[in-house]
Amino acid sequence: MTDTIRLAIILNPELPPGLLANTAGAIGIGLAAKFPMLAGNALTDAKGATIDVSSKYPVPVLQGTPDHIKALMFKALDAQGERGVVAFPAFARALHAFADYENLFPLRDLHDEIIDGLGLVGPEKWIKSLTGNLKLLR
Repeated sequence: MTDTIRLAIILNPELPPGLLANTAGAIGIGLAAKFPMLAGNALTDAKGATIDVSSKYPVPVLQGTPDHIKALMFKALDAQGERGVVAFPAFARALHAFADYENLFPLRDLHDEIIDGLGLVGPEKWIKSLTGNLKLLR
């Protein structure tokens, strides 16, 4: 990716705090899996304690209704070029093994699903065009 990279995570603010945290964490892992350059370095402090970097980029967590999140997802999926779109459909929460999700996903239609969260990574201009009118989740 040659343009300036930007990220955003959009969540349904009606979710309880634990589910918000879980959704954001799962989406963040998906974004980093798609673009490993988002993280991956290690830093060592003055006493020699070494940690892995959480993110090289700011990660704004924004809010949107499930319908707005779904509309953003489909708009993002239509985009060409290098970009990442990580969705967290609500039905995934009931599944506790990735193999189950992997098997069930092709049988579902995302048009009919509630989308609890969405992660986006791509050129700054593209991310801003999709998320510029959303408020921070507080």
